[in-house]
Amino acid sequence: MHSRRRRTALLLSAAIVAAGPLLTACGNEAHPGAAAVVGGQRITVSQLENRVDEVRAAQRAAVADDAQYAQVVAQTGSLARDTLHGMVLDRVLHRAAENAGVTVSRKEVQAMRAGLEQQAGGAKGLETTWLQQYGIPPQRLDENLRLQLEAQKLAAHLGADTSQPAFWNALSKASQELGVDLNPRYGDWDARKVSRVDAKTPWVRDVTTAGTQNPA
Repeated sequence: MHSRRRRTALLLSAAIVAAGPLLTACGNEAHPGAAAVVGGQRITVSQLENRVDEVRAAQRAAVADDAQYAQVVAQTGSLARDTLHGMVLDRVLHRAAENAGVTVSRKEVQAMRAGLEQQAGGAKGLETTWLQQYGIPPQRLDENLRLQLEAQKLAAHLGADTSQPAFWNALSKASQELGVDLNPRYGDWDARKVSRVDAKTPWVRDVTTAGTQNPA
């Protein structure tokens, strides 16, 4: 059960090893203030920074002293890029689910949460696990569980599981439909891998990540 839970939770941040061409990343001139553009809708740098701040605040609240927090920050130095990857992949998965007619109800999310809380020894235990292992702050937990259910139901609809090509092909198709563009600061988007990849531009500095190196 624990291995299945981990596999499911890691789905939305998995790096899929496969070959495929890269989409062209957007520049600041084309989409000023955007960290990414997905289906013509911007994910702004401000929205991304707010998500990163949510994680950092939850991490700070979960540790006893500054030294521990500094260690946590050091271990998650790519948080901004990883968070953006998750935000984009959320939208791609949702489009793939919509294409397949898959929906998830609030009741289903609540049932999944109740079962996971029982396994984790309560709500606090579940929140701590999701934060420490998957970088999901407590206020985003239900949202993440909804996406996990979408992924499970989409895979079932395709007669596959979330590790099989049929599932990832559906996400790749949705990714191409949406036309994902990333700000080069955060890398490129590979539509076939359905994943963020580091851009080959070493002079581009991730200022969001750099800003987290000095713990507050």
